[in-house]
Amino acid sequence: MTLRPRQFDLVVFDWDGTLFDSTALIVRCIQSACADLGLAVPSDRDASYVIGMGLHEALAHCVPGLPTERVGELALRYRHHYFNRQHELTLFEGVLPMLDDLKRRHHWLGVATGKSRRGLDEALATVQLRGLFDGTRTADETRPKPHPLMLQELMAEFGVEPERTLMIGDTTHDLQLAANAGAASLAVSYGAHEPAAFGEFAPQAVVHSVAELHRWLEDHA
Repeated sequence: MTLRPRQFDLVVFDWDGTLFDSTALIVRCIQSACADLGLAVPSDRDASYVIGMGLHEALAHCVPGLPTERVGELALRYRHHYFNRQHELTLFEGVLPMLDDLKRRHHWLGVATGKSRRGLDEALATVQLRGLFDGTRTADETRPKPHPLMLQELMAEFGVEPERTLMIGDTTHDLQLAANAGAASLAVSYGAHEPAAFGEFAPQAVVHSVAELHRWLEDHA
């Protein structure tokens, strides 16, 4: 591949629904956790909407009015279901070649995710990605999306300005995170949120597959 001048030095990915094919499992685990505790089970649409938020914020949104002390109990049940089934999950096809190409072009690669540090580290180990990402932030070690802090911390870590940073994600939380941090964004339509909601955040583009994402990054990043 020819090494072109780059528009973005730092390319930051959301994890679930963007790189990792986990949307359906997360929805089922939220629903199972609610059923375990005798709570109203959210619809697929409502459960998928919260993907990308920090876990406690997500669960509180799924069960409006749930007392604060019970959110932790619900989180424990969610983790029980998720960690028992996370071995079923895989990267979307084409993700590894895309990341390898970005590394060859000398981009810094980051992850900004609503997952916990434990959850992300286990996922990275499972799919053998540890050497590919230069920096990662999770919702339990900084402020959750759409607060800009996790992206601001990654930019500061590598000395990259917002205008040289691209955030890629499948939810409005990812796109709002980028907007709040003054960075550019790119949306993927194959994850948790419907692309009709993306327009107000003015992403660079909306792509519909990993192959299309790869081509866009080759041409524009």
